Amino acid sequence: MSAMKTSARLLMLAALAAFTAAPVWAQPPGAVPSGESRVSGKSVFTTYCASCHGESGRGNGAVAVFLRRRPADLTQIAIRNKGTFPSDRVFAMIDGRQVVKVHGDSQMPVWGDAFAKSATDSDARAVKAKIDSLVEYLESIQERPAQK
Repeated sequence: MSAMKTSARLLMLAALAAFTAAPVWAQPPGAVPSGESRVSGKSVFTTYCASCHGESGRGNGAVAVFLRRRPADLTQIAIRNKGTFPSDRVFAMIDGRQVVKVHGDSQMPVWGDAFAKSATDSDARAVKAKIDSLVEYLESIQERPAQK
């Protein structure tokens, strides 16, 4: 089997594992008004993103070595944007409305569609809540520029 086929197969297995993972609801009942459950951004990240981006978000996940293009270091988003974390743009990337090259001519999984098709996130509000929690988590792991 060629290295390219092996890489593609491993990436598909990682995506399959993420899609079939148990729900990632966190927070104890009553922590969110209206009795709704709240999604933990860190749990979402661990379940869906860490295989490529690494547990720390630095682009060094277990699957990263099999990709033609290394996944982005997600701790550097604010630094790459002159010290500002672009929440709306990050949301759009995760949701799938902005093209992100991962390896060759493939793209990062379109998580908005994947979440919408899952049994736990069948409505638009649940998908938005999951992506919002992930964006919030990514903002929390940003490295800040060194002070001069």
